Amino acid sequence: MEMEGKGKTEEAYSLFLQAWNEATNDFEKFLAAHYMSRYQKNSSDNLKWLETALQFALKINNASVQSAFPALYINIAKCYEDLKDPDNAKKNYELAISYKNNPIDKGPFYHGTKAALQTGDLLMAGGSSNYKPDLKMNHIYFTALVNGAGLAAALAKGAGRERVYTVEPTGSFENDPNVTDKKFPGNPTRSYRSTDPLKIVGEVTNWVKQTPEELQNWQKKLANSKRDIIN
Repeated sequence: MEMEGKGKTEEAYSLFLQAWNEATNDFEKFLAAHYMSRYQKNSSDNLKWLETALQFALKINNASVQSAFPALYINIAKCYEDLKDPDNAKKNYELAISYKNNPIDKGPFYHGTKAALQTGDLLMAGGSSNYKPDLKMNHIYFTALVNGAGLAAALAKGAGRERVYTVEPTGSFENDPNVTDKKFPGNPTRSYRSTDPLKIVGEVTNWVKQTPEELQNWQKKLANSKRDIIN
């Protein structure tokens, strides 16, 4: 992916192919097939790799890959359009719509912060972004990965200690579009957002904490990021 980011497409293709050949489990095969599809020169080969990625995603069929289904089905539908197969194109577009913005993750869910809160408190949308302080957030964010919430706590503004709370959504929620399909297919970080409050139901004290060097690297990446936040 680093080679791809530098525009070195031949080197990136060779490494993605190596990843496919050396993949040892369904998730690695799903990822490698997804990236291989992007390097095909015709719709027929692209379709083959996309359908291979889909087959492995369907075998895995958990919250880490299910949010990849809409993009997979849409790209498969486009291939069928290019191949003059409108029936299969229509079927895959309909499958994409059926999966879109419908996360089925059951949690448990976590939110990282430096604020001292109590069980029963509500976390509300409308706060300032940790990454762009002048931006008022229209959603409250959370994750099903405790270490991801721990990272968010480490990066959060404030002088308090890092805290990770177990939370329950009080309303509907969606995949966080700032991460879904942005770097990896789907939502492997199991990151979500809601316009409804999150209710605190407990506090977690054990997660993998960032080393000072790792935290400094994350802060540097955020400071140098030019990407707009989808709000």
